[in-house]
Amino acid sequence: MALRTRTPVTCAMHNSTIDTTSSEAGAVISLTNVSKRYQTPAGLFTALDDVTLSVARGEFLMVLGQSGSGKSTMLNLLAGIDRPTHGGIHVGGTAVHQLSERALSAWRGRSIGIVFQFLQLLPTLTAAENVMLPMDFCHTGVARERRDRAVRLLDRLGVADQADKLPGTLSGGQQQRVAVARALANAPAVVLADEPTGNLDSRTADSMLALLASLVADGHTIVMVTHDRNARDYASRLITLVDGRVAEHEQAHV
Repeated sequence: MALRTRTPVTCAMHNSTIDTTSSEAGAVISLTNVSKRYQTPAGLFTALDDVTLSVARGEFLMVLGQSGSGKSTMLNLLAGIDRPTHGGIHVGGTAVHQLSERALSAWRGRSIGIVFQFLQLLPTLTAAENVMLPMDFCHTGVARERRDRAVRLLDRLGVADQADKLPGTLSGGQQQRVAVARALANAPAVVLADEPTGNLDSRTADSMLALLASLVADGHTIVMVTHDRNARDYASRLITLVDGRVAEHEQAHV
C-alpha cells in the first residue's frame, strides 16, 4: 500500500516485546500504542498493531518489511493522511491524532516533507514550479521570493540547470531530486520517504540514499519505508514490521 494523498502537496492488543524507543530527550516523533484497523469485505483488517516508537531529532529511521506489513500505513499516520484507530501520535510536539482536518492540512504543509514512491510531479509545471507549489499552498514567505528559494533548493540538489524544464524531459534521477527539493520547500523538520528508490536503477538508488543521508547531516529527521534491505547501510536505525507489528529493531552502524 503506497502513501496516499489527494494532491502532491497539502497545507494538511499485543505490545511488542522489543524495546523500539530511542531516548525521549530530543524525540521529534513518538507513537504510543498505535493501531490502525480497516473494515474490508473479508472483515476487520489490522494494518498496524499496538506500535510504540520514538524517533530522535536528526535520525534516519528506516522501516523495513514486505508488502502489506504496515510500512505505508505508518507513514500515512505520521503524515496525518490517516488517523489511528487507537493510540497517540506526536510529531514535533504536535498531537497529530487530535487535529481537525483543516488544522491537519495546514500542519502537514508546514511541518512534513513527503517524497512519494511515484514522485507525483505535476507534468505541466516546470521543475521550479513544482518546488514552489508547497510554498504557494502554504503562503510561505513573500511570493516574489519563492522562485529564488526553489532554484536554490534545486541547486543544492544538483539540478538547478533543469529548473525551467518539464518533468517529462528529465531523467528518473533528476525527477527524484526535484521531488526531494519539493519536499524541502517549506523547511520541514521531518521528511517522510515512501519507497523512494523503488523505481530507480541501483546506481541512481544509491545516489538518492546518499542524498537523503546528507539531509540528516543537515539536521533533518527522516523516516523512510522500503522493502529493500540493501538500503540499510544509510540508516542510523532500522525496524522491521511483520503483520503490523515490530518484529526486529536494530541500531545501524553508520
